Amino acid sequence: MIFDAFFKALGQIADPRFRRVLGLGLGLTIALLIAVYAVFLWFLNWITPDTFTIPFLGEVNWVDDLLSGASILFMLFLSVFLMIPVASAFTSLFLDDVADAVEAEHFPNLTPAPRVSFMDGLRDSVNFLGVLIAANIAMLFVYFFMGPFAPLGFIALNGFLLGREYFQLIAMRRLGREGARAARKRHAAQIWMAGALMAAPLTIPILNLLVPVIGAATFTHLFHKLEAGRPA
Repeated sequence: MIFDAFFKALGQIADPRFRRVLGLGLGLTIALLIAVYAVFLWFLNWITPDTFTIPFLGEVNWVDDLLSGASILFMLFLSVFLMIPVASAFTSLFLDDVADAVEAEHFPNLTPAPRVSFMDGLRDSVNFLGVLIAANIAMLFVYFFMGPFAPLGFIALNGFLLGREYFQLIAMRRLGREGARAARKRHAAQIWMAGALMAAPLTIPILNLLVPVIGAATFTHLFHKLEAGRPA
């Protein structure tokens, strides 16, 4: 079921409606990644000398080298970690558009879903983002002792958190806030597995840029499959 939802999401890339959202989402994702990266370099510049050395990349000046080859390589490396909060922040901006495109193509008999207001979506995304960052900071010590299994712990934790966020916000469109929470509890295992499928490629530079949009589409399919046949 999860892989079927994932491949259906991939299969819709050629749809003009979906491609438009994908293009906007991809552009925003890159912009957010660069913005977060710039803040990160500003913080490094604040706590370190103007020029510092990165292993294998050499000296980096946070302003002059922001768009240099070495700095871009470093940003791709950082994207392994930065794309988790970027994927979370994406939900308040384009999730409704992605879900609408998926439903128009694959579930044409559904009535249009009322859109979650921007402020409600932003509030939920900020709350989820706070939990996501706090949980990952708390787990840093645990990751250290997990050794070679740390990537699995990273994927399991962020798969759980991202799956919970995406499913909740998609389900809210059809079931309301309380109904979405109940649905999330009913399907917790499947949501966790789908979230892990989403979190794993977030650790792969360049590929991770597509994940927020494809993830939203996948969870839209998954929601309808899991809730099929239940009374509205």
